[in-house]
Amino acid sequence: MDDGAGSTRSGIQVIARAAAVLRALKDDPSGLSLGQIAERAGLPRSTVQRIVAALQEERLVIAQTMGNGVRLGPELHALARAARYNIVDRCRPYLTRMRDTLGETVDLSVLRGGQMIFLDQVPGSHRLRTVSSVGEVFPLTTTANGRACLATMAEPRAEALALAEWNGDAAGWPALLAQLTRIRTEGLAEDLDNHTDGISALGIAFADLAGDLHAISVPIPSTRFAEQREAVAEALLALKPELTRVLEG
Repeated sequence: MDDGAGSTRSGIQVIARAAAVLRALKDDPSGLSLGQIAERAGLPRSTVQRIVAALQEERLVIAQTMGNGVRLGPELHALARAARYNIVDRCRPYLTRMRDTLGETVDLSVLRGGQMIFLDQVPGSHRLRTVSSVGEVFPLTTTANGRACLATMAEPRAEALALAEWNGDAAGWPALLAQLTRIRTEGLAEDLDNHTDGISALGIAFADLAGDLHAISVPIPSTRFAEQREAVAEALLALKPELTRVLEG
């Protein structure tokens, strides 16, 4: 007689291992060998080989054009796009409400491939305001949204992403680590003319149900940042737990 509970546990384990394989590939869009996937996912190579074969049948991963490795497939990208649009739809009312309250531009971005990509923006009502295009790519280490995401990570991963952005130059890591420690304590990241002269920003980070990191940030012309900072900080910190409840609902 089949053990129903045992079958359920086995099924859950297979899903968890498949998810570990997909996460290993997520941060390396150029693809990985089976051995590299096994090392990153912490799984035996034979297990990875079986899982990859099943994922290939569903077009969730595909073989690389050159070499013996695999990369994320078109079906997974389609699912990711659907999830992204859902995040935009869910967050848009909160971005709009914050813009109406503060009068400032509010952005939504996602961490992809070691960079922040803008998914949505609600422009501010001031004549002098900041504007970025949806799809625009921003760095991690000099922006409020990027720093907010880095602060949610374990230190080794945050350091690896920072060094990749700096082409391996570790000179700035101690100062950035001190910033990330403060952000973890305060829950709020700041950019004071660090990325673009004349523009400062505050931001918060959160994870969606798939574990992808997103950020909501409020960029402000630096000429009025000081007078707006307290109100923006209060609004962002109040939004974070509310947004978490909405995404989990």
